[in-house]
Formats: sequence, structure tokens, C-alpha cells
Amino acid sequence: MKVIHFQRKPVSEKYFSIENSFAAIRKEMSSMGIEVNVAVCKYISQGFFPRLFNIIKATFLQGDVNHITGDVHYLNLFFDKKKTILTIHDCVFMQHHSSLARAVLKLFWLTLPAKKSAYITCVSASTKEELLNYIDFPKEKILIIPTVVDSSLFSFSPNEFNKKCPTFLFIGTTPNKNLELVAKALKGITCLMIIVGEVSKETKAILAENGIHYQNEVGINNQRMAEIYQKADALLFPSTYEGFGMPILEAQLTGRAVITSNYSSMPEVAGESACLVNPFDAKSIREGVLKVMEDDNYRNDLIEKGKENVKRFEARKVAEMYVNLYKQMV
Repeated sequence: MKVIHFQRKPVSEKYFSIENSFAAIRKEMSSMGIEVNVAVCKYISQGFFPRLFNIIKATFLQGDVNHITGDVHYLNLFFDKKKTILTIHDCVFMQHHSSLARAVLKLFWLTLPAKKSAYITCVSASTKEELLNYIDFPKEKILIIPTVVDSSLFSFSPNEFNKKCPTFLFIGTTPNKNLELVAKALKGITCLMIIVGEVSKETKAILAENGIHYQNEVGINNQRMAEIYQKADALLFPSTYEGFGMPILEAQLTGRAVITSNYSSMPEVAGESACLVNPFDAKSIREGVLKVMEDDNYRNDLIEKGKENVKRFEARKVAEMYVNLYKQMV
């Protein structure tokens, strides 16, 4: 059985969760006797001609199972449908402000790729539910197979929580990450934020206006990401939209309490192992932060529950789900 994983070309040598996740999955597949070849797009997925070249090249690299692992959905336009699996991590691109852009993205990232896929896998039930709003596809052929965290990158690292001035890790600065509302929620709370991602001038002004002390990390690699988790006292992740919510598991693997949203996919991933807050309500975010800061028993309980929660997403279990699907297709 010749299995091909089709992957995007990274924009730069930064931290990319999709690639890390499937690398961990392939490692487990190898131990099961399933060897997977990886086909990385020659060009970054930007612009018409680079994408067209990626499509043409991918067409000639097909195997017995062609698995598009995410983001470059359009690669399968000339694939053998019976041999093709498409993994969809989220539909965040459908929130584009331009109606024309949404129409183009829907056609080339959802509608046409779905027509050329035997199965679609979604990383969460939330993503599957959202996807079905955009395409007509048999529900029974959309499987929920979660993403995984490479446990070799993130290891349990106990720390003494700094109650006087805790460090909250905040990952991502796109609008759905909710940084501006978080700045308002933290006003007057003595803490330090480590913000991963480019911070706009407008957001910097809001952070300053609310007296938020922060450090900014941009363009970091896997090793640096793991170091930052260890440096933090807790993860603050009240996003308004996630296809999955990988930072939840990364923080829990490191042994950090998690504050995240009661919305989108986050409750599905976190279960009862995180402090869930309303991401649209600054007061709710603030109350969650204070509870984690002030209640030692509650915080320690979250950490212990986090240890158990990550076991649901072990690479071995997820790899078995994909291998079973591959064998079914062949």
C-alpha cells in the first residue's frame, strides 16, 4: 500500500502545528508497518500560478491512498477520487470580509475538493458541523479524527505558580484570537503576557491603554515554542473560533493550567480539564483569570485533569484511526 501525505510548503521555518501533528502520526504508522511518503508542495500556496503548478505536480505523485493533510485542499482537482482523503482543520477562511473572496475560497477549498474526495476527515465535531453548512457531502463519509501534539516536543515541566505576577501565554494575534478584548479584561490585574505573533499598531495601543505588560515573540521554531510554554504560568486562550485548539493540549502536556473558550471546538478538546469562559464577555474572561490565579486547589486540579485529557489525543490512537481508513479504502 503506497500512502502519500500531501503537505503545504511552509511560509517560513516557523512553528507549524499541522506538519508537527502528521509527523508524529507517521512515526506511529511506521511502527505499524505502514510507510508513508511525504509530498511537500514546491511553492507556497499564494497566487494563481504557484497553486496551479502545485496541482500539476501533485497529480503525478499519486499513490494507492492520497491524503491531503490540510490547508492545500485544492491539490486533488485531478486526483483519483476513490483513492483520496481530504483533512479539513477549519473553515476560518469563510469569514473573509470580501464576499467575492469567500465565493472563490468556497469553490476551490471546499466544493471542488469535496467532489474529488472519497472521505473527508475533520479534526473536531465542531469543524464537521460547520463544514456541512457549506457543502453537500455524505455525513457518514466525514470522519472525526483529531489532531495530535508531538509529545517529543512538549514534556511535563512543573513550576511554582507566580501568584504575585503570573505569566500568561497568549498564542496568535489574528482577530479570532481575541487579544483586544483580553487586554480590556486584564486591566488592573498584575501579570505579564507572552504574546506569540505579530502585534499591530492598533492592538499595541489598546494594550498600552489598558496597562498590559507583555513580551512579544515572532517567527519562533518548535524548540522556542516549548521553552515559552515552560516559562508561562498558564495558557490564556479565549479564542472566538478554532478548528481544534492545539495550544490547549500543548499547555497541558507541559503541565500548565488552561483558560479557554466555552465556544467553537474548545470545549470539545478541553472537556472538564480547562477553565471555560465566554470569549465575547470581558467580565467572564477576567473572572476566569482571577479564579486560576487565586484558587490553588482549582488550578492544581486543572493541571491534573489536563494530564488525563491529553491521553485522548495520543498519536498512536489517531494513527490507528487513519490506518484503518487507509486499509478500508485499499
